[in-house]
Formats: sequence, C-alpha cells, structure tokens
Amino acid sequence: MSDHREAVRSNAKYLRNVRPIDPDEIADYIEGTPHPAVVKQLLREEAVDLGLLERDDGTFVPVDDDPVRPRRGPVEAFPAEYEQRLEDLLADRYGPNWYDGVSGDLLRSTIRRFKADYLDGRSVEYDDDVAAGYAIYHLPAYYAAVQYALDDLADRGLLGRTLRVLDIGAGVGGPALGLCDYLPDDALVDYHAIEPSAAADVLEDLLAETGRNVHTTIHRTTAEAFDPSETASDDFEPTAPDDGFDLVLACNVLSELDEPATMARSFLETLAPEGTFLAMAPADKNTSVGLREVERELEGQRLWDRDAVAPADSDDEATAADRRRGTVTVYGPTVRLWPGDTPSDRGWSFDVRPDLAVPGFQRHLDEATPADDADHDPGEFVNVDVQFSYSQLRLDGRRRIDMALETSEWAKMAEMERHVTNRIDLVAAKLSRSLSGGDDHDGHGGGRSNPLFKISDGSEEIDHYAVVTNETSLNRPLLEADYGEVCSFERILALWNDDEEAYNLVVDEETIVDRLA
Repeated sequence: MSDHREAVRSNAKYLRNVRPIDPDEIADYIEGTPHPAVVKQLLREEAVDLGLLERDDGTFVPVDDDPVRPRRGPVEAFPAEYEQRLEDLLADRYGPNWYDGVSGDLLRSTIRRFKADYLDGRSVEYDDDVAAGYAIYHLPAYYAAVQYALDDLADRGLLGRTLRVLDIGAGVGGPALGLCDYLPDDALVDYHAIEPSAAADVLEDLLAETGRNVHTTIHRTTAEAFDPSETASDDFEPTAPDDGFDLVLACNVLSELDEPATMARSFLETLAPEGTFLAMAPADKNTSVGLREVERELEGQRLWDRDAVAPADSDDEATAADRRRGTVTVYGPTVRLWPGDTPSDRGWSFDVRPDLAVPGFQRHLDEATPADDADHDPGEFVNVDVQFSYSQLRLDGRRRIDMALETSEWAKMAEMERHVTNRIDLVAAKLSRSLSGGDDHDGHGGGRSNPLFKISDGSEEIDHYAVVTNETSLNRPLLEADYGEVCSFERILALWNDDEEAYNLVVDEETIVDRLA
C-alpha cells in the first residue's frame, strides 16, 4: 500500500496542472494496477497535503487560490440536515420519544443543572447526558455566532479556500459546523478538534454530515495534554515558523481553563504566519470581560519557534528573525486607534444578531414539559438568541481597522476627564448594539429608551457610551453602523455619569456622525 501511495502522490502532482485527476486513469499508470477505488481512497487521504478537491464526478482538481468572500445576510436557521442528525442521535440514545417521559425529564433537569452551574461559576463535567443537553440547548446559537465572526476575516480577504483548522475544546460542534457551512463548496478543510469529553461523540456524529472536502480528526485529549505534532504530515508542521494552522478556534472554552492566557499563548505558537486565533465567549459579563482580559494580556507578546531558544536581547538580528513567529496583535473587533495606547476599561463588549428559527428538538423538549412542573415557563428550553463576544488575534501585525489618530484634531478617550461638559470631536468604534432596551449597560433594569452604545478608541481607562437623545439625519449613521465599525463624531457632548462611573457622550441635534471606511 505504501508503494501505491507514493505512486498515487507522484502521478497526482504531475497531473494536477494538466487536467482533472481521474482515479481510473492513475490506476492504469501504477504497477500492479490497483483497483480505482483504492486509488480514490488514497487520493482522499492525501488531498489536504496535495491541495486537491474531490468533485461530484469523482475526479480531483486543485483548490482555487481566491479568498473566501463574506456571506452577507443573517443566519436564519440551524440546517435541517444537522437537526435531523441530532434528533436521530437522541432517538438512538433515549428512544424515539426522547423528549418525553423519563428521558425528557432527565434532559430537562440536566440542562437546568448545567445552566445553574455556569451562572454560579462552577465547572461542568460532560457525561453523555450533559453532552446531549448541551447540543439541544447551545448548538444552534454557536453555529450562527461563529459565522458572523468569520465575516470580519472574509471581508478583508483573509480567509483562504484551503484551511488548516485547530478547534480547542470543540464541544458538540457548533463552531465547527458553522465554519464548514460558511465556506463555499470549493474549499478544502483540514479540521482538527481537541475534545476529551463525551461531547466528542456528538461532534463525531454531526461532522459526518459535512462535505467530502472537509477532512476531520478528533483528538480525544485535553488542551493541556495535546501535542501539535500529532497533526503533522509530510507537507505540514504546525510548530514550524513558516507553517501552522490558518485558523485556531477557542470558542466558549477559555473561561473553563485555569490559566486561559497561558494556554492561548501556547496555541498561538501553532498559528501560521498569516493565520488567525479566534476566541469566542458568551455575552454575559463575566465571560465577556474575561475574554477581553486574555486579549489584553496577550497583546504585544513576541512569540518564537517552539524548537528554538528565544534570544533575550540577541545582537544577531538575522538569527532572531529566523526564530520569531511574530508579535500578538489584536485584529478585531476592538480597536487601537491611537498608536501606543491600549484600553484598560472593563471591556464588556458583545455583538447581538437576529434570533434563529426555533429548532424542532428545542420545541419538542420544551412542549413536552409536564404541566405540573412548577419551575417551567414556556420557552425555558428554547435558546435561539445569538449574542456573543469574540476576539481575533494575529501575528502579522494586521488590524481590521488600520487607522492611526495622531493629531489634536480629535479628542482622546484617555483624556476625557478634561473634556467633560464640552462639545468635542471624536473618532471611535461602535462596540455594541443598542443597550437601552429597558436595561442599563450593566444589565440592571434602568428603563432607558434613548439608544445607547458602547464606543471605544482603544485608549480608554473608563467605559464610554454614546447616548442618542435626539435622532437626526446627521447623526443617524451611528444607529446604522455595524458592530465594530468606526465613526467620527463632531460636536458630541462629553458628560460624566456618577451613578454608573462612566462617560456618557451625548449625541443630539448638534452632533454630526459619519461612518468611516
């Protein structure tokens, strides 16, 4: 078989630039004439290293070099094929009426328990029941959330059609499935998941529904024990300075680690020179702020080849450059608009996207709740809110918003104290949807009706919020701007809010807002 493998590789390398690679044709060129099915299987196993896509007709062609384009529009629903696969898995485990009777009671109590543990900051142990409950309750929203975060990369042409992906703490697979569906059919994915718990069984089952050009491997070990060399191949070494993963995912996992920044740094060392480390967390205050703390701790750190000794202050700059992987830079969605400045405010920032359609498995479990369950409110087991925090880190110095404010023309948030009660000109990113829906920005019922947005220029030590007290055609761009988008504000009124210990910047009839490219 090894001789056949090398012969298949050799023929594929020759033919890839000539014509589509046909397993029947290659079989005729190999000594012993192996069956075409054997050749096809070998081509599939070597497809990632050879950069080959399998087409519907069974032939193989090179992957296009064009980057993936962003997918405009909302994610409306969890796909039917994944929904059916999960329903089948639940039926296999608990019976055809898995949502009813004893099994339904078990799953509902399990979901209630891990929600309570999460809110109280307790760790969650993933056995088979917890994994099933987690899939029912969290899978759809995580599937959607990752796609919105990927838009930031695709919008700048930074998401290639050939992707080597490492998913840390992959869980039941929401981000993995979202990634696979975000990519076009002519993308080639080498996906590696790290998941030690029973959630890996659900993940494995759901990944079976992904396309033929998604090549998956699940490493059933902890993030701490994972050895990147397990993902190496003839043409790929994840810890080499010029190699590495194009995308490293750490979704809803950093808050569960004892030393999240240390662990994140170790996986940044496996990142390709132009790759992205994408971390995500729920929108609640503790995990969202915790994610931003990790982002800020890692920012500016210089990373080196794992197998090299990092010179402390080496005079040999050429040697140092050969060993250097890069410096950790925050790509987005938070901004650094003033060179040399970084934020030190609370950092609670999250995006909100349209709700998903209710999946059948959530509706079944919710509607089957016994009528005498006094703790149940209708919709308790429906979770279609898409609210999330995320951070994108890179090693090549690129930022999504590459803007440098170096002039006194604009006020600086780090110096806002001296601007209080004055009208000023400001440039800042919009880092929330409106927070005024009956709650203040700490999540406590404040009853506000005026649109309120967290804004940032990357220099602030204290939270800043823009509040629209009088909407006009000249300030409406703030309401229309997307999450993470940078705007200029002319004649915005700076005020201090004693109750919330934050700056309120008033947008009224005198304020002009423009969305900056």
